[in-house]
Amino acid sequence: MTVPDPETERGPAGLQHPRFARAYARAVEGMNSRGGTDHRRALLTGLSGYVIEIGAGEGSNFEHYPSTVAEVLAVEPDDHLRELARRRTSSAPVPVRVVAGTAEHIPAAGYSADAVVTSLVLCSVADQGAALAEARRVLRPGGVLAFYEHVRSDRKLLAAVEDLLTPLWQRAAGGCHPNRDTLQSITAAGFKIRDNERFGFSVQPLAPPVAHILGRAVAP
Repeated sequence: MTVPDPETERGPAGLQHPRFARAYARAVEGMNSRGGTDHRRALLTGLSGYVIEIGAGEGSNFEHYPSTVAEVLAVEPDDHLRELARRRTSSAPVPVRVVAGTAEHIPAAGYSADAVVTSLVLCSVADQGAALAEARRVLRPGGVLAFYEHVRSDRKLLAAVEDLLTPLWQRAAGGCHPNRDTLQSITAAGFKIRDNERFGFSVQPLAPPVAHILGRAVAP
């Protein structure tokens, strides 16, 4: 018999982490004010056409989409975050439709998107390879994967600490893996990296900077 984990529950889009989702929704405003908003603007600048955002969270990206974007399909598995995101669509400068779904099963047709956006989500997906394969499936040839993610440190000692902490952190932080080499995974999925910036960013006050990447890759 499997004993249910009190930190998780099942919803229409699969496994959810309600306690973490609520904590994230409270914390993200502070994270954005410390630099996250600038990162989001850089992530979305220059996008156009039909965009799919996977793991949209509570909708922090919505207000920063440029007018060249025709529509955004925002996919979010968590019930609480999805409801918060829907409330933010009315103030978005472009049409945004929020739907239930996961990165591994995007509710969209193949070759339908001009761009796929991920921001602070590929650390937490259950299967990173499957999520990136789905991004390739829905992108048209030459379509853009725009990514903003925290990743494994390139410092050996800190990376070893991240490896050590990952099992506990994953359980406490909604499935987050602080030790994923996401850029290598994007390349392994068949994308061609067009540009990438690596930088340290403290997501909480007094927290040490964590390695992040921000850039674009192109679907074959």
